[in-house]
Amino acid sequence: MVEPVAVWIERERFEGRMVKCLTVILRTRGCSWNRCLMCGYKKDTDKDIRVSDLINQLESALRRFNGPEVLKIFTSGSFFELEEEFRRYVYRRVEELGFRKLIVESRPEFIGDVVDEIRNLKFRVEVGIGLETSNDFIREYCINKGFRFKDFMRSAELLKSNGIGVKVYLLLKPPFLSEREAIEDVLRSVEDVREIADVISLNPTNVQSGTYLEKLWIRGLYRPPWLWSVVKVLKEVEGVEIISDPVGAGSPRGPHNCGKCDRMVANAIKKFSLTQDKSVFDELKCKCLKIWEKVLELESYSRTPLFS
Repeated sequence: MVEPVAVWIERERFEGRMVKCLTVILRTRGCSWNRCLMCGYKKDTDKDIRVSDLINQLESALRRFNGPEVLKIFTSGSFFELEEEFRRYVYRRVEELGFRKLIVESRPEFIGDVVDEIRNLKFRVEVGIGLETSNDFIREYCINKGFRFKDFMRSAELLKSNGIGVKVYLLLKPPFLSEREAIEDVLRSVEDVREIADVISLNPTNVQSGTYLEKLWIRGLYRPPWLWSVVKVLKEVEGVEIISDPVGAGSPRGPHNCGKCDRMVANAIKKFSLTQDKSVFDELKCKCLKIWEKVLELESYSRTPLFS
């Protein structure tokens, strides 16, 4: 029997509280676009997956845990690419088991066809969209995302007008941007989406296997963002809920500092994401902070990473 790629319990902000969230990564046929330069999720896919396999995976996950208020489903692609039969099965099980919120992800082009099926459900629905940046040039030529900002806005406005939550994923440091440029791009993007986003998820880039980004990284032409850059963005953003869960934090392929302070800084980022309390950053100190500041000053001129 096909098993989920991963299942775990985490904490999620919901109506100003910290609640249990059951997170499930389903093995699916993957993303129909499948061209983003940094995405390696295709390794978790299977082109022969059927609806019965999806149902069995979901039930396997649901049997493991009792009591979470939120269900989060990842599919290595868009949830709304999956068969309607399975989607409606998910809605029924969410209602039967008393979940109060369902979180899924989608590219913009699939949203217009499914609003009617999710707008009148008896639980809250939040749709995450990987906008990555509000800058069309960066999204097209540094990420290869395949849609424009106006496409995102059209879909996000449709969701909002039907009472459906919008989570906006922003990518910190796509390939070909310096550390400073990456920070500035994210901060501009936050301003561009703050009115439409219920929550912004700041995703520091990590180097996934088998990707174009990995080729750059192997050749010393890319370094994942510093954790100090994540902290800077979180501290500067005001007036909108912003969260971050740095995948691979502290590893060479993930967002990292010098190695000595990585765990401390990553833990502060995760704590902020649950509390929105910026005071968690007040006591963060490390000698590498000066190196990071020098990187911000010089890397836009060098155009290659200055420190590993």
